Amino acid sequence: MKIKKILFTVAVAVSGISCGKDYLDLTNPNQQTTATFWKTDNDAVMAVNAVYQSLYYDGTFMRFAQCALDLRGDDMMSPSPWDVLSNTGSFKLFNNTIMQQWLWIAFYGGVTRSNFVLSNIDKMSFKDQNLRNRLKGEALFLRGLNYYYLVTFFNNIPLITKFYENSSEYFPSQVTPEEVWTQVYSDFDEASKLLPASYSGVDLGRATKGAALAFLGKSYLFNKKYDLASAKFKEVMNISGYDLVANYGDNFTEAGENNKESIFEIQFSRDAGGITLGWISSPGADWSKTTARAITFAPAPFGWNDAAPTQWIVDEFKKEKTKTGDDDPRLKATVYYNYPGCKLYGQSFQTVYAADLNKIGVKKYGNGDGSVPDEKDWRSGINERLMRFSDVLLMYAECQNELENRAECAKQIQRVRNRANLPDREAEFAALTQADMRERIAHERALEFALEGHRFDDIRRWGWLLNPTKLTELKAHDPEFNSYVPGREFFSIPQAEIDVNKNLKQNSGY
Repeated sequence: MKIKKILFTVAVAVSGISCGKDYLDLTNPNQQTTATFWKTDNDAVMAVNAVYQSLYYDGTFMRFAQCALDLRGDDMMSPSPWDVLSNTGSFKLFNNTIMQQWLWIAFYGGVTRSNFVLSNIDKMSFKDQNLRNRLKGEALFLRGLNYYYLVTFFNNIPLITKFYENSSEYFPSQVTPEEVWTQVYSDFDEASKLLPASYSGVDLGRATKGAALAFLGKSYLFNKKYDLASAKFKEVMNISGYDLVANYGDNFTEAGENNKESIFEIQFSRDAGGITLGWISSPGADWSKTTARAITFAPAPFGWNDAAPTQWIVDEFKKEKTKTGDDDPRLKATVYYNYPGCKLYGQSFQTVYAADLNKIGVKKYGNGDGSVPDEKDWRSGINERLMRFSDVLLMYAECQNELENRAECAKQIQRVRNRANLPDREAEFAALTQADMRERIAHERALEFALEGHRFDDIRRWGWLLNPTKLTELKAHDPEFNSYVPGREFFSIPQAEIDVNKNLKQNSGY
């Protein structure tokens, strides 16, 4: 969906001039309001486009969402001088930093825009009922997606499913996480029944049936509903067109966007909009539709080096050689490190880091293989892949293990390993115990999704933070876990929100 204008604003302009006791209302009769907006099919399209726009803010996937997802894993650490980022990785954030505040604002902004669509779309008379169904499905999917991230980031949150014209008078209380997850299940499930299997042309990248089913399965998996999750993953696997791409690295480049492995990705482009970085506030026509992930994660001197791989994940990749005796090829697609011929941004690794050849840096989602000298214009056009087919395969495998079907589990694990040219160990894995297979799955997921923001959520849902033995292992992988405090597997509720809404209670651990 390389849409050049995915912009939409709803505003009410009211001015008043005081003349003693008389007031003149200068409301512009030509100004659109929330009451007059919903007239044509295209109005509904623009309203749904505005929900996608919420994924482009700094608090969502322009930058901060990736930092929140990645920096807390044992595959990545933050050497950043900016305490907002370094404290994220070491679980030392206070109650009112911009990390929590911007995540909260931006993702709830997506909820509000989704609710705006869902509260109005059934009141319209559509010329094209198929378009109406698709747009409603997109809004449901996007609301589910925003709540999926809100509940995994904060756990104890308000659940808002209506559009409130005057939100300043609405002070919701938190509900249980289970209530939020129930809504997430419902939104993804209903969306899956309304969305098409694929798109083409300018609509490429919009939410699909497969995306809704995959996130529904993942939501069930997070809550240990293995039978339900398995069924949804199987539905995705049965949709024609999904498969693993031959070259793993194509999943993280601009040239490889929207390939057959992609199930849902945020559509960034250097050619859409203008060149103004749209950090926050109402979008403008001159806003760039780009991401700041690359400059944030890229190693110095090419980027800010606010994130770096841990040595543990590099060593984990090297534990098993390919059939030809080489390092796992996913390592070279993920990390810059000292190997013969390594280049980044047109320069030799050995030359750039001659003073420290042990240097390791983030390659994934960077432009180091392209024609740019560095990332310092802040404007990367690489799409953020939120769901890949390989994730569906490995999550399905995990479900099969929990459902005592080790043979099917081993089959799907080896299917993913085959792309990396790793030895065929399917029969060996099929003979593992359930507990040993869990360890195998953890290893395989760490390699397949290194530096993609999945690792910490996996660690948390597996209960490793509450297991003293596992926590000791995590500390050995990444010393940032030494400052982990129980409860801080979730972010704090932003203090600024609590100050405004007295019905909100702070999370434990803060």
